[in-house]
Amino acid sequence: MALERQVRAKIAAKRDPEQEREAQEWIESVLGKKFPPGELFEDVLKDGQVLCHLMNKISPGSIPKINTAGGQFKMMENINVFQKALKDYGVADVDVFQTVDLWEKKDIAQVITTLFALGRTTYKHPEWKGPYLGPKPADECKREFTEEQLRAGESVIGLQAGSNKGATQSGQSIGATRKILLGK
Repeated sequence: MALERQVRAKIAAKRDPEQEREAQEWIESVLGKKFPPGELFEDVLKDGQVLCHLMNKISPGSIPKINTAGGQFKMMENINVFQKALKDYGVADVDVFQTVDLWEKKDIAQVITTLFALGRTTYKHPEWKGPYLGPKPADECKREFTEEQLRAGESVIGLQAGSNKGATQSGQSIGATRKILLGK
């Protein structure tokens, strides 16, 4: 029981109110409407409807049917459809939260991480003209080397390989030496 409490405390500590605020403002600006005042961030997102609408704004038609009623199973289905649409849009699997992270409010920090991953992925879609969330991902920096440059690199001894100029560790006796005690 104490371990579970510690785990929950650790997960809760990962939450960054500043990132949560940024993510909320981004969602509000993409959707063009504010979250209901006084409601917790995770409660607004819990049934997946806001997330589905967000995904449809970013990638129109990516989620054809959003459940608005039908109980727990239908609402969790919204979250699953959102996750599939994310992956189709280009968000890496490792960045996508588990359904229970949001539904049972187990790891809201991971949900925020997913939203930032989606925000970063929008940079890679030139058709997206809306607001962005998070830093722009770096572009690949391909380099071309001539044969001559590559051969020149082979003759250099890297500092990591090092050269100790013939030095050894013989004669070093720093600290206590190892004693083997027999018969004790």
